[in-house]
Amino acid sequence: MGRFVEAGKTAELPEGNMLTVKLEGQDILLANINSNFYAINNKCPHMGGNLAKGKLEGSVVTCPLHGSQFDVTTGKVIRWLKGSGLLSAIGKTLKPPKEIRKYNVKLENGKILVEI
Repeated sequence: MGRFVEAGKTAELPEGNMLTVKLEGQDILLANINSNFYAINNKCPHMGGNLAKGKLEGSVVTCPLHGSQFDVTTGKVIRWLKGSGLLSAIGKTLKPPKEIRKYNVKLENGKILVEI
């Protein structure tokens, strides 16, 4: 088990929004979904895309580079690469789907704490 580090304040992250923080050298994406707070690695495991520059719809964040999608509540892959056909199949073979790292989060006195 790691230790919990303050990542921000709940008031700084409105519902349905994302925020990037740097904690102990790690780039972490925070998301507020239905007043629940989640933390995942901000770098897409496909090509390192900045997920915070992507789109959050419900609990799914879409990478702005190649359209990979992840559920921020679980870290699970929803879609690996956008598109279909031969190029997509080759891309998926060369770099198979990989879940994104999810961090434990707890709230204390209006603070968002992430386990590092």
